[in-house]
Amino acid sequence: MKKMRKQRLLIVVSAFLFIVAGCDQKAEESQEIPQEAAVSEEYSYKEQREESHDFEAECIAGLYRDIYDRAAETGTVGTEEVMRSIVERIGEHGYVAIDEGNQIDMAGSEQVLGFCGSVDKKQEAELTIFVVTGSGGLIKYDLCTANGAVNVVREYDQYRNGILENIGRVSYPAESWEYTKEGYLLFEGSYYSESYYVLSLSEEPEHTALRVQPLDDTCRELNRMYLLPVGYGGNNLFLTDWSEDDFGNLDFYDLFDRFYGGVYEQPVPFLSYDDFDEGAVYRIPAEIFEHVIESHFQIDREELRKKASYLPEDQTYEYRPRGVYEVEYPEIPYPEVVSYMENSDGTLTLTVNAVYPEENTSRAYTHETVVRPLGNGGFAYVSNRIIFPEGGYEPWWHSDRLTEDQWKEVYGRND
Repeated sequence: MKKMRKQRLLIVVSAFLFIVAGCDQKAEESQEIPQEAAVSEEYSYKEQREESHDFEAECIAGLYRDIYDRAAETGTVGTEEVMRSIVERIGEHGYVAIDEGNQIDMAGSEQVLGFCGSVDKKQEAELTIFVVTGSGGLIKYDLCTANGAVNVVREYDQYRNGILENIGRVSYPAESWEYTKEGYLLFEGSYYSESYYVLSLSEEPEHTALRVQPLDDTCRELNRMYLLPVGYGGNNLFLTDWSEDDFGNLDFYDLFDRFYGGVYEQPVPFLSYDDFDEGAVYRIPAEIFEHVIESHFQIDREELRKKASYLPEDQTYEYRPRGVYEVEYPEIPYPEVVSYMENSDGTLTLTVNAVYPEENTSRAYTHETVVRPLGNGGFAYVSNRIIFPEGGYEPWWHSDRLTEDQWKEVYGRND
């Protein structure tokens, strides 16, 4: 699995983020064209269709241009408030709209449910969904269905120097299509990309997950406070079972990386060397390392020193930043709090689904995370427990840090 993961990682990292390519599966009926008309015809049917798409996207962007312009002036493009205003404005004009992170309730969700019903009944139908990006641009999905099959045309429209420009369009049949009981529309397809094909000898896959059903506002707020800032990448806080009675194999070095910026309001200064083959080693003063960890954990310092590499001779922690040998797969799930419970001891139990578009699922696994709000406005993580699927879940995208023996073997050092 690790070998396959590294191969997939190489492909993803090497491929372009945005692919300027497209194909239209609908062919124009052949007909004779007068010579004069043929001479004056300077663009193809496909180009006419693309111009129509561009015009429609520009019209939609015009609906919220005032919101975008004000946000651009104040530097608030991409904030939750602005994204919500844009989604609601598009929805007010009868269109389906949502933000790219699925953090705002979808506008026009009943249209999506109707389209899904048409797919199930093998009826003909069309639907357009606008997804607002963090930069104020649009991802536009044109969906059409007949006989139970769904075709997808996806385009990116991005603001450049204040002008909305199309920067990519692709078309593909949906190889996987599902409306889940968690309220998500999931679909997947593949399209030809020259750069991706050179690396993988296959078409480039695209996975899409759109939350159709609304989610409780309190669940969204709890998610923003306790789950999203940490997430599932570069740490195992929500990937393993642990509690304040038994911290298990929780990696406090990864959590130091996660929480340092919030405590000291600056990036972690302990970085890998420019030459990744060297392997950087630092000694962090105990007061700094322990202060960061204690900002979100109530853990005895003696236990923390056993869990990490504490050096009593100079009261420091030996620290090795993650290097190229500990890289993780970039496409990972994101957490979504779906319910919560206030406990008698003042803690909160959050039930969280890991939504994983890469695996075409809105519930890769489910965990219960307990947090303790503190009187100073802060909070502490109390425990985490995987409750679905039975028997646990293997987070294949995650890479543990090298053990001390592995680190010495990789870098050929004994210091």
